[in-house]
Amino acid sequence: MASKIKIGSKIKDIALHLSGGKTIKLSDLKGKNVVLYFYPRDNTPGCTAEGRDFRDQYAKFKRLKAVVYGVSRDSLASHEKFKKKFKFPFELVSDEDEKLCKLFGVIKEKSLYGKKYMGIDRSTFLIDENGVLRKEFRNVKVPGHVTEVLEALKELKKAAD
Repeated sequence: MASKIKIGSKIKDIALHLSGGKTIKLSDLKGKNVVLYFYPRDNTPGCTAEGRDFRDQYAKFKRLKAVVYGVSRDSLASHEKFKKKFKFPFELVSDEDEKLCKLFGVIKEKSLYGKKYMGIDRSTFLIDENGVLRKEFRNVKVPGHVTEVLEALKELKKAAD
């Protein structure tokens, strides 16, 4: 599935349904850099490792005036348990209707034990303070990824200063 947005373009103002029962719009985040990381499922090994990495580096993201949101198609109830279990300091976005997934083009055909299905391709997007997509990471491998996102965020801040 192709992304409907390109690097350098403004992101459509879409609602995010967050853990904690909150709903915000991307426009509410103006003035902050936003990290949206898409992951396949709560409580799976790779997704848990990725969430922990973002958790463990979260203070660095805050110092760079960035907010982090994990996005999957899981329900808010599932997100609440996942967030609490691993003490994530950031909110998780429930995208059960796949609007956000489709906007960013992260749904693709996957295969598990020979069965084909449509699932989320682990991806991260960096949106600047003005709501413009500045960097995308697709087909993400978890080890080292959060460090890579932090470096991209530092470059973005340097360019903005």
